Amino acid sequence: MSDIVKDVGFKIREIREERGLTQEKLAGLADLHRAYIGQIERGEKNIGLKNLERIARALGVRIQDVLP
Repeated sequence: MSDIVKDVGFKIREIREERGLTQEKLAGLADLHRAYIGQIERGEKNIGLKNLERIARALGVRIQDVLP
């Protein structure tokens, strides 16, 4: 995958860990599957804008905050 996919995934993981959330908890808050969150964080999945928005909201940040 491209660097931006990996960079966004890393940033999501960083924010999630700062907030003390597990992948499972974040997935529940964003109404997404835990495995999908893991794939995003590892840069294995190219995240769509709607799911990026759901994750950002679940983390309590703006979409801009998870972009490199």
